[in-house]
Amino acid sequence: MSEPPGIRPSGTESADAGGKHEIAVASHPEADRRSVNKPVFFTSAGIVLAFAIWALAAPTSAETVVGEVKTFIATWFGWWYFILGTALVGLVVFIGASKYGRYRLGPDESRPEYSLFSWTAMLFAAGIGIDLMFFSVAEPVYNYLHPPTGEAGTNAAAREATTWTIFHYGLTGWAMYALMGGALAYFAFRHNLPLTIRAALYPIFGKRVEGRWGDAIDVAAVLGTIFGIATSLGIGIVQLNFGLHEMFGISEGKAAQIGLIALSVIIATISATSGVDRGIRRLSEFNVILAIVLLVYILVAGRTDFLLNGLAQNAGDYLSSFLDRTLDTFAWDRNPETANEPTAWLDGWTLFFWAWWVAWAPFVGLFLARISRGRTLRQFIFGVLVVPFSFILLWISIFGNSALELARDDRDFAEITAGQAEAGFYTLLDKYPGAPLLLGIATITGLLFYVTSADSGSLVMGNFTSKLPDPMADCARSVRIFWSVAIGLLTLSMLFAGAGGSITTLQNATIIMGLPFSFILALIGIALLRAVRNESYKIDSYRTTLPKALAVGRGPSEHGSWRRRLLSTIQYPGAATTRRFVANTVVPAMREVADEFARAGITATVDESASHEDIPSPRLVVDQATDPGFEYCVWPVSAPTPTYAVLSQRSADRYFRCEVYLAEGSQGYSLNGYSREQVIGDILDQYERHLGYLHLRRSASDHHESKPSDADVAADNPEGTSNT
Repeated sequence: MSEPPGIRPSGTESADAGGKHEIAVASHPEADRRSVNKPVFFTSAGIVLAFAIWALAAPTSAETVVGEVKTFIATWFGWWYFILGTALVGLVVFIGASKYGRYRLGPDESRPEYSLFSWTAMLFAAGIGIDLMFFSVAEPVYNYLHPPTGEAGTNAAAREATTWTIFHYGLTGWAMYALMGGALAYFAFRHNLPLTIRAALYPIFGKRVEGRWGDAIDVAAVLGTIFGIATSLGIGIVQLNFGLHEMFGISEGKAAQIGLIALSVIIATISATSGVDRGIRRLSEFNVILAIVLLVYILVAGRTDFLLNGLAQNAGDYLSSFLDRTLDTFAWDRNPETANEPTAWLDGWTLFFWAWWVAWAPFVGLFLARISRGRTLRQFIFGVLVVPFSFILLWISIFGNSALELARDDRDFAEITAGQAEAGFYTLLDKYPGAPLLLGIATITGLLFYVTSADSGSLVMGNFTSKLPDPMADCARSVRIFWSVAIGLLTLSMLFAGAGGSITTLQNATIIMGLPFSFILALIGIALLRAVRNESYKIDSYRTTLPKALAVGRGPSEHGSWRRRLLSTIQYPGAATTRRFVANTVVPAMREVADEFARAGITATVDESASHEDIPSPRLVVDQATDPGFEYCVWPVSAPTPTYAVLSQRSADRYFRCEVYLAEGSQGYSLNGYSREQVIGDILDQYERHLGYLHLRRSASDHHESKPSDADVAADNPEGTSNT
């Protein structure tokens, strides 16, 4: 299936001279099949494999180099991660709360594919992973013994310890996911772009994202994502290895960890080759239930009153201190002469988490986008911000405060957890009644989180490096298997670089690989804001042109037109009838309009080269000089014939709607039954709306350019134009 027209949001200017736009519509059979995006696949695969081989061949050298590069980034770009995280929180909240929040992730007539309960449950599941089990105990205890500021081992340190952990898993990271998922869904489902990272940057780069710029964008996304996934898998490996040692006496070390990596590759291979994805999803749902069972048990079996009070206090501390923490770079605590404690703590915790969230944004964003078609931006943004974080707040507060209560009375537990983070969760559970059962549930839960993350990670990596026919399609099995092996190999190499079994090198590599994509994430935020602003101009233009449009385009322009319109509502044309309608009515109407434009000295062309499902898909393009051009395309879309159709109209299972597509995508209505004059009237209606949109766009540009002095204009906007 070829991509429908409208692959760029309104207001996107291509790189071509004169503002002429081209729509990449594939009309050959090869476009219907999944294929590897060779530049992206081979570049990213080559870098990953070279990195993994180097780390396995020279682990000490790899550890040293990665550590030095991480130190450089922390010194010179640490501030950037803090600015980015804070800005994205403000951006997504602004979009969700503003008038832009009403826009749907799909055509205006689309509605959510999942019920509110099912969608919320999937958001809920997206917020849980084996790393949450790992850090919900390890980080509060570490912060209690080694706080960034203040005295260690005090009640104040305990209060701050849990709040810092919640901050690292809080709204900042979920804002990155909301932006990535919202942008992917908006451009894919509302503007009919491919579900790729590069597509979200059309408003900035135009057609250039189809070439090397787009390849570089996708490579950066792939590298950031694979290192983020490898970090999570590395954490899962050391956590599960410790759990298996506690339960079955399996030795901690390379042999067991290699076995766990092999398990992830095998599971992903079986899932890809035998179609057990649905089973994997069911296991993931069962996994969430087990996690909730653990949470409730700790709440009930522990000091319930203390934990509930701690939950309320942690929520209050997080909200009241968010603005202070989000931009606190410990600037006055930095000393270039020494590796001082506050700076080392910040680089090892906050900076790592922000880079980790950035790296995971394409992965989780893709998942969130695919389950959210039909929802409004407001529903999506606030759902993503509130639902997963609410559970995370519960989990970290209950497990973190339980661990801190134990650490205050049991110094050995505190020292073991701070020094060997993977031991904390299991050691905590071992203190409760029914410990063997709890350890078993924790191990099963962690194992399921581990294998499902590995399986879904290979699928997403395959999708990022493939050319897919539609947003809901998946990559070929062979590509998925390759990335499963590559993820396992990278995890193994980074885990054993330097001190075997340590996740430090993985954490450092995540900070490094997340940096390039952090800039892309910032550009995606700008692109989404620019796209929704342009859409608001388009909607505002409808208010001034719609009454006239209704009178001209949809009124009875010829004798008996209402009868034709009535017949069009009860007929369901097949391919042959639709082909005749396009050839005898639509194309002549477009040519008449193009000829009239030409007589007026305006360049207008009719492109008949594209087709869809063997039916022509003509497109009228009107050049607007340096402004975005006008594009009007009739795109035959097949749909199931309704059961209420008369028998004579039900000879086929599907019929065709000749839908109108503009540059920004489908307009949600069909031309079926229109006469040639009515098609011409509809073209003119949409052209007048386009002119109204250009007027509002230029007015907004002039407003931004209206500054007190030319010097101010030059300082604020070197190019002298407003990016809208």
